[in-house]
Amino acid sequence: MDEAMWALGRGTGVVGLVLFTAAIVLGIVVRSGRPAAGLPRFGVARLHRDVALLATAFIGVHMVSLLFDSYAQLTVVDLVVPFLADYEPVWLGIGTLAVDIVIAVVATALLRHRVGVKAFRFVHWGTYLLWPFAVAHAIGAGSDAGEAWFLALVGVCVLAVAASVAWRLSRRFSRPSLAGRGVRPVALIPQEASS
Repeated sequence: MDEAMWALGRGTGVVGLVLFTAAIVLGIVVRSGRPAAGLPRFGVARLHRDVALLATAFIGVHMVSLLFDSYAQLTVVDLVVPFLADYEPVWLGIGTLAVDIVIAVVATALLRHRVGVKAFRFVHWGTYLLWPFAVAHAIGAGSDAGEAWFLALVGVCVLAVAASVAWRLSRRFSRPSLAGRGVRPVALIPQEASS
């Protein structure tokens, strides 16, 4: 049973990192207002949301499986309060910080009509912290941290996010002009009608 929980925790952690990488890249594409990979803008937004939710589900399974790993000996508190774990407290604490940010992002996404678009976007900026915390956690606490395949995978993830962030910060990122093309901008975050 321990081996199965360890393998499940290990696998879901790696898949979660890859999915969070994809969610970050897709989030940047969504913010650009451009279609991508043959998908219209709303399709990219939907894909971003679904990939982020799938990543969150994988990380949830990762955490729960580690509760049953007798080697790590984690408690529920260790999963939400950083730096308390007996096993690898710094690296697990960094992973816990990433999870805490995930919880905040998911909560504000679900409550965006109540908290407003500005609060939603402010909290969403936390993903730029979440992702490097997740990478640091994977390298510091991951069972495969010394393996060539894992380091190559992390390298690809880092390059993808670095290229996306560089594009996001560049002048080429500005939203394409829709004026004059007969296209009305589509709100990516629906707003409640004012009374």
